[in-house]
Amino acid sequence: MNPRRILLIALAAAAAAPSFAQSDAPYTVVESGRRFARLQEAVDSIGDGIGTIRVARGTWADCAVQTAGSVTYQAAEPGASTFANTACEGKAALVLRGRAARIDGLVFTGLSVSDGNGAGIRLEKGNLAVSQAWFRDSQQGILTAADPSGTIAIDKSTFTRLGTCAFSAGCAHSLYVGDYGALTVTRSRFEQGRGGHYVKTRSAKVAILNNSFDDSAGSGTNYMIDLSNGSSGRIAGNWMVQGRNKENYSAFIANAAEGKWHPADELVVEGNDARFVPGLSRRSVFVADWSGDPIRIGENALGAGLVRTEKR
Repeated sequence: MNPRRILLIALAAAAAAPSFAQSDAPYTVVESGRRFARLQEAVDSIGDGIGTIRVARGTWADCAVQTAGSVTYQAAEPGASTFANTACEGKAALVLRGRAARIDGLVFTGLSVSDGNGAGIRLEKGNLAVSQAWFRDSQQGILTAADPSGTIAIDKSTFTRLGTCAFSAGCAHSLYVGDYGALTVTRSRFEQGRGGHYVKTRSAKVAILNNSFDDSAGSGTNYMIDLSNGSSGRIAGNWMVQGRNKENYSAFIANAAEGKWHPADELVVEGNDARFVPGLSRRSVFVADWSGDPIRIGENALGAGLVRTEKR
């Protein structure tokens, strides 16, 4: 073959190779159109700016740490993009300490680390919004540090087979929020817990509305909702069923069980449906309160054996 022709073929192949590899890269920064093979590279390319990372269909053994900026992590198709089995900094698939983050349509599974706090998301600072996400088969779904000026909003998301009390550091939970300014959880499902609480929060304000807490297949679980240090806000429109296999079945909702940091006199609990799994007979309390504040408990549909409230 003509040497010139051989050289041209080789140059063409070399030029084509990066383009082909890039086309297979699972992470696309929407604003620039650039593709990346690693999630961390995509996050770093946004830096302190604002950007959206679209995650391709598939299961990815990958993780990233966001230290700045405002980043949206978006599934190309809701429920079809999964982060599995890989935690950054021994913490989570996504470790977030930028200005803000939004999670849309992603699945997180198999997050397990040595201290028992492996999570889909570890939020250390900034605002967080989560929608249409699924957290399953991990030690925790979402775990946060404290940011009293920050807000967290979770909508249309599912938490399945999460939590554990098998580690000396204490229990992990399906959703564990530190001392944040406000937590909102709406239209979401908590199910089949494996220890700890379904929602544990130290936030000053809460809006926990129109969710389902299905503990019928739970194992070694505790409260449905634990407002660990007191909160104001609303818990309304939720459906709750307590299962048989509990570590602590004494209450569905607990307020200020670990000391009162925030006033609870503006906490309203109304319009919820709470009961035991069919065939189970026991005594429990719907709202157990350690704060001493006059919580406003309105009309709720309570099953047999469930006491409306109790001061502790």
